[in-house]
Amino acid sequence: MARVLIVGCGCRGRSLGAALQEDGHHVRGTSRTTKGRAAIESEGIEAVQADPDRLGTLLAQLADVSAVCWLMGTAEGDGALALHGPRWQSMVERLVDTPVRGAVYEGAGSVAPALLEEGAATAREAARTFRMPIEVVEVDPADHPAWLSAGRAAVETVLSR
Repeated sequence: MARVLIVGCGCRGRSLGAALQEDGHHVRGTSRTTKGRAAIESEGIEAVQADPDRLGTLLAQLADVSAVCWLMGTAEGDGALALHGPRWQSMVERLVDTPVRGAVYEGAGSVAPALLEEGAATAREAARTFRMPIEVVEVDPADHPAWLSAGRAAVETVLSR
């Protein structure tokens, strides 16, 4: 099966990672902190310390990865603007030159709707421009069962193209 990198592997990311492992995939999850890495490892997911604000730390984690999940729908603080704008755009542009086959963008959450719309538009434009499968999950993460089902389906769609 495939290896999936979950960028922003907090509670929802760990849940998605566990589901993807049930589907037979290998999952690598990122956290900015040692405590976050420990929580990821407790779910049996390969944990790495990486920061989406520093793309070099993420690019180093793409070895053997087939799909990237960008789960920033509830990112807090001043950095949310960059995570759904220039950081996300730079990430998808850089994925073109890697073995990664596609990506999943979390386009719903507590982040300002305009930022989520910008990120979703970036995802769709990158999919057209680079002919790379990119799925946008627009299910409210507050409805965790529906969100998990949509996230799982999005990863499978990306991997099947």
